[in-house]
Amino acid sequence: MSPGKKLLLVILLAATVASFLWVRNLKRQIITLTGAVISENPDPRKELPIAGVVITDAEGLGEGRAVSDSSGLFLFRMRRRLLRQHPEITLRFRHPDYEPLDLRVKVSNNISVATLVPILRTPPHDQNVPAQVIANVVVRYSIKTATEVNVGSAVRTFEAINAGNTPCNGAPLCSPDGRWKAGRGSASLDAGAGNEFRNARASCIAGPCPFTRIDTSGLEHDGRTITVSAISWSNTATFLVEAEVVHPMASDVVRNLYPVIFGDTLNFTLPHAAEGVSIQADLNGQTIIFPLGPALVLSWAGCNARTNPDQTRVYRCELKPGFRWQNGGA
Repeated sequence: MSPGKKLLLVILLAATVASFLWVRNLKRQIITLTGAVISENPDPRKELPIAGVVITDAEGLGEGRAVSDSSGLFLFRMRRRLLRQHPEITLRFRHPDYEPLDLRVKVSNNISVATLVPILRTPPHDQNVPAQVIANVVVRYSIKTATEVNVGSAVRTFEAINAGNTPCNGAPLCSPDGRWKAGRGSASLDAGAGNEFRNARASCIAGPCPFTRIDTSGLEHDGRTITVSAISWSNTATFLVEAEVVHPMASDVVRNLYPVIFGDTLNFTLPHAAEGVSIQADLNGQTIIFPLGPALVLSWAGCNARTNPDQTRVYRCELKPGFRWQNGGA
C-alpha cells in the first residue's frame, strides 16, 4: 500500500472514531423526560389518552418541542448542562380541544402524567332535535385461516427382499446386532400439485415382521412427498405405507367482537391479522354495517387507532355531537 493510501486510511479511521465519540458525547448531554397525556375524568376508565398535544417548556431548556402520540406518550428532550440549576421545570401542554396546562415536573427518571380538562363546546346540532340513538354495537372483522379439504388417501406396499439365516460376513447391510445379512426396501409417494400428506404411517404386514425395522423419518413432516424404508434380516417381508391426502387452503373467517363503552367512547382491540374492519350498529332502530376503512371514518363517531408492541391494534371511537348510546355509557 502506498504512503498516500495509508494516510487516507488513517484519516478515515480517525474521522470515524471522532464521529462516534461526538455522537456519544451529544447523547450524554441530552436528558429525556417521559410522560403521558390523558383527559381528566372522575372515572379512571374514562381518562383517555390524548394525541396531538404540543409540549414545550417555559424556561427554554428543551430541544424544540414534543407532540404526544396516539397512546398519549411524549418524550421531551433537554440539554443536561442547562438543568444543573433546575431540579424542576415547567412544561406547557397545548391542544385546541383542551384547557391549557402548565405543569411543574421534576427533572429525573420520574414518569410525568399530564391531565387535561376538555373544553366544553356547544354542539352544532339543533338542541330541539333529539339525539340519534346508537345501539347493539358489534365489531366485525375477517381473519385468514388455514383450512384443509380431504381429497383422498394413498396406499402402497413394498418389500424388503432377503434370505434368512445368512451370516453377515461384511455384507453392506446387516442386522442391528451385526450377525445376519439384511435386505432393504423403500417406497416414495407424491400427493400431486397443491396437495399434501397427513397422518402418514407404515407397518410390516407380512413375513417375519419381528425381524424387521422401519425407518419413518421421511414420514414425520407433512408435505407433498413422503418416503419410507425398511430392512429385514430374516426372510423377505412386506410393508404397507398409508396417508391421507389433503388440499390446504386459506379462507376468510368473519368474527364478531363486542366493544367496551365508557361514557361517549367505544373501545376495542383487534389482532394484527384482522382485515375488513366494520362496525354493525342499530341507528335509530335500523341495523346498519359501517365500514371503518383505513381512514377510520364513521358518520356518527370519530375514531383513532394505535399499535401495541405485540402488533395488536387498539381502537377508540368517540360519539359525535347529535348522537348518544341507547343505554348510556358505563
